[in-house]
Amino acid sequence: MQGALTLNGRLGPCLPAQRPRLSTAVPYAFKAAAVPVAQSPVLLTECASTVAEVPQELFSLGEGLETPIQLIYLVTLLGFLAVGAYLVVRQVLIRRELDEGAKGLGERIRTGEATCEDYYELGVILTRKKLFTQATKNLEKAKKVWDGEESELAQVHNALGFCYFNMDKTEMAIQEYRRAVELQPGYVTAWNNLGDALEKKGKWRDALVAYQEALTYAPDNRIARQRSDYCKEKVTRLAL
Repeated sequence: MQGALTLNGRLGPCLPAQRPRLSTAVPYAFKAAAVPVAQSPVLLTECASTVAEVPQELFSLGEGLETPIQLIYLVTLLGFLAVGAYLVVRQVLIRRELDEGAKGLGERIRTGEATCEDYYELGVILTRKKLFTQATKNLEKAKKVWDGEESELAQVHNALGFCYFNMDKTEMAIQEYRRAVELQPGYVTAWNNLGDALEKKGKWRDALVAYQEALTYAPDNRIARQRSDYCKEKVTRLAL
């Protein structure tokens, strides 16, 4: 998911007022080099006070910069906390919605009133919760009792393929994805998923074909474009 934020605080150069004081003190010291230090208490006192004033002015400058930098850090920290809190609350709400949906669909299945769409929706909910084993059972049931449009059955096959892919059953995933694009040739998501599964099996040329099919229906599809270019390099490099 793209760049990290950085904050850099640097202490600025010495104040312009400091340089004339140092530049006048140095030549004055050289002119008075012939005079013993013990006989020049005024010179010693003036040089000591000049040197002592420099770090004090720098310290004042640092104090002036400290508050703005702290405010920047504080605002940045609050921003991160706000984003984190939003994401946590959003995940909690989504999980609650999924749990309520699964509960209602599960009750309809237990009473024998479930339709093929109910099995499919429950399978999708369980997939989003990453309960792939339970999801495949409901999706397989949806596939067996499907009585809707055959082209819409492609979504069931695609969802099954996704579950099998995440269960490391890649060959079964490929079969489901192929069935999905047979039923609905313009199903770009299924073509991309098929290409991904074929890549996992090292079938670079077949994966390239799948991504190119996706691009025929959606030329601006970013995933298909990127993976297609990658597979082309693989095919060329391995002389497949």
